[in-house]
Amino acid sequence: MSSEPSRGAITATLVITSMMVLIDTTIANVALPKMMGTLGATSNQITWVLTSYTMAEAVMIPLAGYFTRRIGERKLLLISIVGFIITSALSGQADSLGEIVFFRILQGLFGASAVPLSQSLLVQVYPKEERGKAMAIFTVGVLFGPILGPVIGGVITQHMSWRWVFYVNAPVGLICLYMIYRNIKISNIGKATVDWLIAISMAVGIGLLQMVLSVGNQDNWFNSNFVLYSFVLSLVALTFFIGRSIITKASIAPVWMLANRNLAVACFSVAGFAVCTFGILQLQPMMLQELLNYPVETSGLVMSPRGIASALLLFSIASRMDKIDARILIFIGLCLNFTGVWFMTQYSLQASMFWMIFPEIIQGAGMGMLFASLSRMAFATLPPELSTDGAALFSLCRTLGASFGIAMTNTYFSRVKQAEWNSLGGALSPDNPIFQQFAESQHAQLTDPTFLQQIANMVERQSTMLAFVISFGMFLYIYLINMLLIPLFKKPSEKEPPSQVQSQTKLTHPETKPAS
Repeated sequence: MSSEPSRGAITATLVITSMMVLIDTTIANVALPKMMGTLGATSNQITWVLTSYTMAEAVMIPLAGYFTRRIGERKLLLISIVGFIITSALSGQADSLGEIVFFRILQGLFGASAVPLSQSLLVQVYPKEERGKAMAIFTVGVLFGPILGPVIGGVITQHMSWRWVFYVNAPVGLICLYMIYRNIKISNIGKATVDWLIAISMAVGIGLLQMVLSVGNQDNWFNSNFVLYSFVLSLVALTFFIGRSIITKASIAPVWMLANRNLAVACFSVAGFAVCTFGILQLQPMMLQELLNYPVETSGLVMSPRGIASALLLFSIASRMDKIDARILIFIGLCLNFTGVWFMTQYSLQASMFWMIFPEIIQGAGMGMLFASLSRMAFATLPPELSTDGAALFSLCRTLGASFGIAMTNTYFSRVKQAEWNSLGGALSPDNPIFQQFAESQHAQLTDPTFLQQIANMVERQSTMLAFVISFGMFLYIYLINMLLIPLFKKPSEKEPPSQVQSQTKLTHPETKPAS
């Protein structure tokens, strides 16, 4: 029918909507110092502006499949974006830390469904032979959003006010709302019941785990009783939730779907990919701003080539992705990521801006190819009616991987920095002939306070750079582990009928009866 929206219009709607929500995971990062003064928060407290959003996302994402069956994709997307716009505006006008954290939680709850819903709708809209192209285009929004966030946040914070990093969602959200209303017509409504034991245990388990990952480093991990007890309670809740989900095959957070080998391997791989990506996005702004003294706006712009390279590569190969074995593309993507990060392990205090950008371009090219191909393999053997549940699990693993990556990176970086400081500082004794020669070359006495302060600053800068380099090196091992998982993917037969795929994966949802 002529009134039906084109596939291109649907794709643009879903990509722009997902990008808007994902930008908010990182847009506030560079604005935190400005928020501290306004909201009267310490450096440890202000990080709740970021973690509260990701915690809410992690809790809500597994519920996307359930709410889709209750009200349909179209209505759920409309409600999500309306709520996201309102809570974004409320976050911008907050006058205290408690207010902004509360509104950020609501913002995360409303925005969480957008990404898995968008991915699921693209799987339903595109035929199997064109899903590689669809995932390539969708990946541009998924990857470009978090990378673009610091750039937009830096420009807004430097030239306007930190409040506008939230207010900017209002006009963009209204455009997305209009596009969804006009272009999204799919509503697969079916029977769905609530297993409250699963819902509560899932929310408690994921919520507490996110909190442990967020505050563990600043509270010295398990030396804090609060962190220890929260972790134990999280494990108990998650064990109960996973066990009950497998037994009942409930629609809320359907862990039982990981019986599908491709989906399980893709979820594990995307979690590792997110650990590396968000860990690097956490470290690099710190290195540029705090160690190399780049201005906020400049540091954001220096990081942007990663996203640009990803987008350009994906657009150039999108039409050919379905003709290439996704496992080959995953391997190439991992190799490019590995190479780009290896160059980052060669950084020094004298590194030029070119050597900051060059590794990003290589890594960015690999990121787009890797995520798009993982998305394609995740849905390769799933029946279409389970695409929303599969997308929810895939997005949840990406979100948890991002949170774990940020937490692990912060902990590892701080400990390596302290170890390197002790190693470098321990060698600077008055009896060290090299130390004595350096003092003579500076025409200074070893007891001169000014000279000692100069040495302390040098040790601090060198140990910090070493910590960045060693931390980047940690991600290389994760890429290697992901390479070892590639043979576990099963290549689906192009001629295999859907019923046979469904039979082989043994995935049938007991509660779903899709209605057009």
